[in-house]
Amino acid sequence: MLGVIPAAGAARRLQPLPFSKELLPVGSQLKDGSERPRAVSEFIVERLILGGATRLCFVVAPRKLDIITYYGASIDGIPVCYAIQPEPAGLCDAVFRALPFAAPQESMAVGLPDTVWFPADALRTLPPDALSFLLFPVEQPELFDAVVTDDAGRVQQIQVKCPSASSSWIWGAFQAPCPVFRELYALWLERGKQDEYVGSLVNEYLARGGHASAVRAGTSYVDVGTVTGYRRAFASLQEPSPAATTP
Repeated sequence: MLGVIPAAGAARRLQPLPFSKELLPVGSQLKDGSERPRAVSEFIVERLILGGATRLCFVVAPRKLDIITYYGASIDGIPVCYAIQPEPAGLCDAVFRALPFAAPQESMAVGLPDTVWFPADALRTLPPDALSFLLFPVEQPELFDAVVTDDAGRVQQIQVKCPSASSSWIWGAFQAPCPVFRELYALWLERGKQDEYVGSLVNEYLARGGHASAVRAGTSYVDVGTVTGYRRAFASLQEPSPAATTP
């Protein structure tokens, strides 16, 4: 599995920062017997690896060379590569820039580098052979991409930052076999690259007969892209992680 980490955003909600927001210290960890600060993006790196990623691809902006310096060519023996997104053109554009690094039949998993969520191994609950979304319950789904499913867990609609979101479950990560990503890429090109958000593209994919599933295995989710979220991330690290919730 190729783990994709889109890290090319401008982080306007946290500026000014003297470094990429993906390297913002959140908590600490023991490394080689000593405690050191932990960059927020290390959480998604850990979760992708726990989910089965055998390689990682960071999608970065040209100005974000500090991410390349920080992670280098491998993380704990897992090879790392980098794709460049020349201009901030949305999440779809960023994710598809990793496609050339994926083997024809392997899976790709996408996780956001400015989030902290639990349980850490929740990606393992997603089926490897279909487009599938890992869901988390939140109090303000209108700030995220809320996912509407039927009783069997089939995705009916993704409500992109909808003020009247009808679901309190949002996606925090997703995965699919590479051929499905290529279908989505072809659809994105056909639509003139107009889809900035994954949700709007997936909605069109579903309308044309595509299928996606969702698993309510997440228990907590924090977006560290705001000052409030940054504070909440520290608080979440002090709380015991509850058991995963199943559909």
